[in-house]
Amino acid sequence: MKPFSIAWSNVRRMLRERSNIFFVFIFPIALILLIGVQFGGGVDPIVGTFSADDGDLSQEIHAAIEAGESFDVIVYETEEALVDAVELGSVQAGVFLPAGMDAATAEGTPVEIGYVARPDGFGAQMQAIVNSIVAEVMMPVGAAQYAAAETGQPFTTALAASQSIADSLQVSPVDVSYLGEALFPASLGQFDLGAASQLILFVFLTAMAGSAALILTRQLGISARMLSTPTSVGQIVVGESLGRFGVALVQGVYIMVLTLIIFSVNWGDPIGAIMLLIFFSAVGAGAGMLMGSVFSNDQQASGMGVMLSLGLAALGGCMLPIELFPPTMRTVAHVTPHAWALDGFAELVRRGGTVVDILPELGVLAAYAAALFALASWRLRVAITRP
Repeated sequence: MKPFSIAWSNVRRMLRERSNIFFVFIFPIALILLIGVQFGGGVDPIVGTFSADDGDLSQEIHAAIEAGESFDVIVYETEEALVDAVELGSVQAGVFLPAGMDAATAEGTPVEIGYVARPDGFGAQMQAIVNSIVAEVMMPVGAAQYAAAETGQPFTTALAASQSIADSLQVSPVDVSYLGEALFPASLGQFDLGAASQLILFVFLTAMAGSAALILTRQLGISARMLSTPTSVGQIVVGESLGRFGVALVQGVYIMVLTLIIFSVNWGDPIGAIMLLIFFSAVGAGAGMLMGSVFSNDQQASGMGVMLSLGLAALGGCMLPIELFPPTMRTVAHVTPHAWALDGFAELVRRGGTVVDILPELGVLAAYAAALFALASWRLRVAITRP
């Protein structure tokens, strides 16, 4: 039971550390929420509209924008309210329809429709959609202006004729087909992609950060005092290994369960997801234990651990989906265990796979964990028994 007592002591130390309240329990969930809101699917962007008058043209443009399927629409009573909404992020873009559009077009005067968008998100893409909607509504108006100028007929007469012709036009149907498999299927939830990547990032980061506790155990003489009791070096090594594993597993279970409850994240086959979490936690624990047995200064280990964790996470696809990497970088990314773990979650979540489908990924992660634990156990034995 001594190894389990050592392991439980490490887990309790992690739970009692006040700084972990933010970095272990709050920050990961906040980051998943931010990524899901900014880049996740399942929620359409919002466009606000403001009309300075109730002219026919303004109503027609507004109705066409509202009928679109690319975004939701909110109507604002004042121009200032719409500007504030864009600045605060309540809407991603705003469309301003000026007063006197009907009179201006009848006189052949150009009409300027305002558009503002936030610098982040999909402002440029939404502007292109709004431009196409306005162009389609204004097409009969432009034709009427040209006809009135060339024939001398009243604008209203030319407009009625152009609208009649536009209504009678037969639009040829277009068949759309898709080749290949979509990188991110439409069924992917808003938070599903970000949750898996952040789970991998923070499990490894927390395990690496735990290397500082292992160094402090040696610096404070706790390991030496344990050796003075009927506790063998092997029991200490096993206990510290289980402790690192327990810390990583607690972080992963917390993220997985809380995102499932709060964000309804789909983790795919439960058994497969749990197996991936266990195997990757073992990889993180092995890496953290190796770091803690190599360094003799906890501050150096913490700094190097954070840098190494973030670097491997970026290379392995936790910062940017690995599917967007160039082919060469995608191959290089699989040097990291992160890429293999993300491949496993992609198989479970996006393609409905089971444990059988992720056996190659589990095998690679098991090899990583075995190699890291073997090297770390040897190095920790040396560090503990060294005079």
